[in-house]
Amino acid sequence: MKPMERTSRVVFWGVLLFFYVPILILMVNSFNVSRFGGTWKGFTLKWYTMLFRDRVIWRAFMNTVKIALASTAISTVLGTTAALALHKWKGKFQTFHYGLIYTHLVLPDILMGISLMLFFIAVGLGQSIFTIILAHTTFCLSYVAMSVLGTLQDFDDSLIEAAKDLGANTWVTFWKVQFPLILPGIIAGGLLAFTLSIDDFVITFFVAGPGSGTLPVEIYGMIKRSPNIPMINALSTILLVGTALAVIVSRMLQKKGK
Repeated sequence: MKPMERTSRVVFWGVLLFFYVPILILMVNSFNVSRFGGTWKGFTLKWYTMLFRDRVIWRAFMNTVKIALASTAISTVLGTTAALALHKWKGKFQTFHYGLIYTHLVLPDILMGISLMLFFIAVGLGQSIFTIILAHTTFCLSYVAMSVLGTLQDFDDSLIEAAKDLGANTWVTFWKVQFPLILPGIIAGGLLAFTLSIDDFVITFFVAGPGSGTLPVEIYGMIKRSPNIPMINALSTILLVGTALAVIVSRMLQKKGK
């Protein structure tokens, strides 16, 4: 093995350990009897029991699910239509249109959160679940559009022309020919949007109002108020598993679409 190759492998595994060992420790400590997790003192599920009995957590969980479902539904529809428009119509403003979609992918979350908060205040919208849904839809839309555009890049447009030659109108052509073929990309984008909405903290922190906090915001509050570390570990483990499953399904659907 060459020295350069050996060094590359060491760096690669070092980075993986740096990223994933803390997560593994967190998951293990969610089953640890010890409150502070310094040493292993035995296996227990009491932290999960306490978690499921906490009404504040459940309220935040229900807020999170409601917001994620609403923002995912809206951003999936808008993102899909945006992708179809970008794919079909070409022009001198196309670069500008792509820029509108890509901007939310590279814009810092804290900048986006502050700007949305100031906008909602300026137009007289009180911070609530509704403003969180609007904020999440804003950044999720771009991810859905990119996912559907990736599917449309390999789409054979001659299928649409063939359907029209056989007498199908635009509406029938879309639902019977195009929609089934791009559906994996739409589902993948929707799952990605759902995952991003559930995980978001920074933007939600700025646009949330009283009683409308999501799980990430509630976890932050728990750490500041009374650091019940084991219960936070249990909650984080559930979120990690759920997020990982959603990402895996999303990637599988994206590969199927290609």
